[in-house]
Amino acid sequence: MTHTNLNDRADSLPTASEFGRVLVLMGGRSAEREVSLNSGQAVVKALQKAAVDYVVVDPKDGIEEMVSTAFDRAFIALHGRGGEDGTIQGTLELMNRPYTGSGVLASALAMDKLRSKRLWQSLGLATPKYCSLNSASDWQQVMDEMQGPVMVKPSHEGSSIGMCRADNPVELEQAWSKASQYDSDVFAEQWIDGNEYTVAILSGQALPVIGLETQRAFYDYDAKYIANDTRYLLPSGLSNEQEMAAQQLASKAFSSLGCDGWGRADLMTSGDGQMWLLEVNTVPGMTDHSLVPMAAAAAGFDFNELVLRILATTLSEQSGQSGVQQSDV
Repeated sequence: MTHTNLNDRADSLPTASEFGRVLVLMGGRSAEREVSLNSGQAVVKALQKAAVDYVVVDPKDGIEEMVSTAFDRAFIALHGRGGEDGTIQGTLELMNRPYTGSGVLASALAMDKLRSKRLWQSLGLATPKYCSLNSASDWQQVMDEMQGPVMVKPSHEGSSIGMCRADNPVELEQAWSKASQYDSDVFAEQWIDGNEYTVAILSGQALPVIGLETQRAFYDYDAKYIANDTRYLLPSGLSNEQEMAAQQLASKAFSSLGCDGWGRADLMTSGDGQMWLLEVNTVPGMTDHSLVPMAAAAAGFDFNELVLRILATTLSEQSGQSGVQQSDV
């Protein structure tokens, strides 16, 4: 990961002409299509304010329009499969066009929650224990092994889509059935009874930690995009020492996957103060409910500047977009 002090760059953002023509990719065909459209529209408004030339493409019907469009660099606002899993990144690599966010391998790996967890475990980074599920699973045995409630997750979805808590074998089978509608890879994760936090990362620097509070069982889709009673804590409520530990853990998780440019790591703390990695998002939401813009505001720059900072990463050499990155872990 290339580390840059964001404060040093405050007065040195590129001019609109330096960006050339920007392709904004939004929409797509994933279960997060609506969120992506909202993110893309917000990015477009920021580019308009900055007088940056842009063109919008929604690749829901394929890549033909993107391939036939003239552009200098791409701002990827696609969430979920087809936009966050390395496929669109691979196409842009073949077109020799720089793009925002992580490269092909890192995008694919971060999109796969199960394999991310396996990598973190191999590196000694704390992540809740898990068990893969399928139609032949012994539901009672899984609950016994996990020793308590579990969170059931599709491995390749974002925005908490398809996720559900299970407290007993019957609920576990029902949760698996729901999650398997979105993904053939489904797993049960140890339920962590504690507080949830998120850490945005931009140009190698961790932004202020955000604490999340919701009246729901967990920070689900409604809590993220619809509800008005979700609480976002800035400051996070952590001590200075804990905040630094959260930022360091998030940065290690991010770099261990080979991620680059910008993104967000989600984690939880249990009652004993232990921090647990949940997942890394390589194309986080950019809506009015989104977390990275909140963290950016706490760091001292508004949404429009955030968009330009993210886009500016495409002007410099992106080691994560040309091969496998050396881990900082």
